[in-house]
Amino acid sequence: MRGHTVLVATEYEDATADLVIAELNRRRVPVLRFDPGRDLPAAVGLAARLGQDGWEGTLTVRDRTADLAEVRSLYHRRPSPYGPAAGVDQAARFTAGENRRGLGGVLAALPRCRYLSHPSSIARAEYKPAQLAVALDVGLLVPRTVITNDRLEAQAFTAARPTIYKPLHAGAYEVDGEPAGIWAGPVQAHQLDDTVGCCAHLFQARVDKVADIRAVVVGREVFCVRITAPPGVVDWRAEYKNLSYASVNCPPDMRRALLRFLDAFDLAYGAFDFAVTEDGAWWFLECNPNGQWAWLEAATALPLTRAIADLLERGEERR
Repeated sequence: MRGHTVLVATEYEDATADLVIAELNRRRVPVLRFDPGRDLPAAVGLAARLGQDGWEGTLTVRDRTADLAEVRSLYHRRPSPYGPAAGVDQAARFTAGENRRGLGGVLAALPRCRYLSHPSSIARAEYKPAQLAVALDVGLLVPRTVITNDRLEAQAFTAARPTIYKPLHAGAYEVDGEPAGIWAGPVQAHQLDDTVGCCAHLFQARVDKVADIRAVVVGREVFCVRITAPPGVVDWRAEYKNLSYASVNCPPDMRRALLRFLDAFDLAYGAFDFAVTEDGAWWFLECNPNGQWAWLEAATALPLTRAIADLLERGEERR
């Protein structure tokens, strides 16, 4: 492939990545899309050599090849994890581990490459305890929170205030074989029993909100959308069909705090969720370092595809 290539690492079906790739194609920016966790070795050939200026060589995906030393940027969207299916033998597990540390390691150490965002930065920022601590440090409002597997601790916290339970990680979940989500929801002390001891749980003081805000930060650009759900809805993700959207300005102090948050994790992108109270205060709930955004662009016409394509096209400054 001629020119400085943009690598897009994501799963096979990713309509959000498709929007960005279409925009880069329109600009005639070379793009190589692949799913590293699934495509190696059947569809990927790696020939990486350590030179004086870092990793060089080639990455081939089917019939297309990119020069590793000339990769412009890597869009680390939602690639499949490296790993064999459950129950396979140790040789397959060893192979998966070598692929993650080999191909994944090279992709994470490309010279002069702009990352959106770096895989290790995304992984570090996915820990909610770290998010909440950084949010406080940069001056954001954060509801009182406890993380515990102690039933008595959880009961004492929930008895003292209206409380929300939310999972610490939005992993894959199914009900009767169908994909499902574990939404944030209210919990009371009498509902908690000894099963709390099975794992860590996050309990948080419920914010008496009138709306939500999703703030999407791309590089140094900030786009904010006010999300209004039906009365009484705690987690708007459970009511997609009944939401309304409006783009809103980001207050200057909030913008500075969001950029400081991303800088703390060395992220180039973040999708922040806030609960908004009647007095206009924004209460930090979480930041998804790889959160979805395409449906917001469709609802509000905010130029999110353009912003992401701009950053990927620009890449790092080259000497």
